[in-house]
Amino acid sequence: MNTDKKNWISDKAFFWLVTGVSIAVLAVVVLLRYLPSEYRPNFHLARHLPFLNAVLNSCVSVCLMLGYYMIRVKKNKGMHQFFMLLAFVISSLFLVSYVAYHTSMDHTPYCGDGFMKSLYLIILFSHILLAAIILPLVLYTIYFSTTGNLAKHRKLARWTFPLWLYVSVTGVVVYVLISPCYPWNL
Repeated sequence: MNTDKKNWISDKAFFWLVTGVSIAVLAVVVLLRYLPSEYRPNFHLARHLPFLNAVLNSCVSVCLMLGYYMIRVKKNKGMHQFFMLLAFVISSLFLVSYVAYHTSMDHTPYCGDGFMKSLYLIILFSHILLAAIILPLVLYTIYFSTTGNLAKHRKLARWTFPLWLYVSVTGVVVYVLISPCYPWNL
């Protein structure tokens, strides 16, 4: 068990916070998926969600980089935990916004062709694949940290950090590439 008195939150409280946020995100995702259409975000709100999602992904990227910097360069465990938790909370908000958009709007196909379409599809495919597996990696990385199993935390974080950063950065790239194709931008 971690007994470092400099923690900004106890391991047990952090675990329950992560658990609560995870359950809340799951509940909102399920709620949004099964909401009757009259309660879903309307077109005027939903059309702004892709930009919001890109902003949220950008914030996650910044938090991840700051968290990495705090632990690797500054050796500040408390600030590292803060930025990683903040990245997790922002990622959770992103997930809710993403599901709200996709339950409210039709799929937007990529409007380019040739090399750019191939590049877009490669980035999109890798982004979707890694986004599907990053949540369990993040949760286990957080779990090992909060239970004081720092050896396992470090070992898993070596995979989780770059994959999570890749997912958040490519989320912004996907938005930049697809945004000219949205019907309201044509």
